[in-house]
Amino acid sequence: QVQLVESGGGLVQVGGSLRLSCAASGRAFSDHSMGWFRQAPGKERASVAAISANGGNTYYSDSVNGRFTISRDNAKNTVYLQMNDLKPEDTAVYYCAASSRYGRATSPQRNYDYWGQGTQVTVSS
Repeated sequence: QVQLVESGGGLVQVGGSLRLSCAASGRAFSDHSMGWFRQAPGKERASVAAISANGGNTYYSDSVNGRFTISRDNAKNTVYLQMNDLKPEDTAVYYCAASSRYGRATSPQRNYDYWGQGTQVTVSS
């Protein structure tokens, strides 16, 4: 089992930045690839970014590529999502997830085994 706790969400103005953190506990964090997902009101949850178990491979959705950066610190059992140039359409609940089955960065939700509770990000215009 892996437990995940997100933090760092909040209210930010258009063009601002936030850094989300996801702290993991339980089974070996460094064996798991990690992903960030988001769910906006009235929409399905969607992949935002993912990172391989060793941090060497990343994936970004088209909507955030060039603005968001995923990273991980395996010594701290933490994955981060740096979000820059935020837009109103980035408003959503952001979730981190861990995959015990995939070592590479992977985007489909079905590939993830453990999920955090989510943190709200609101971008105001």
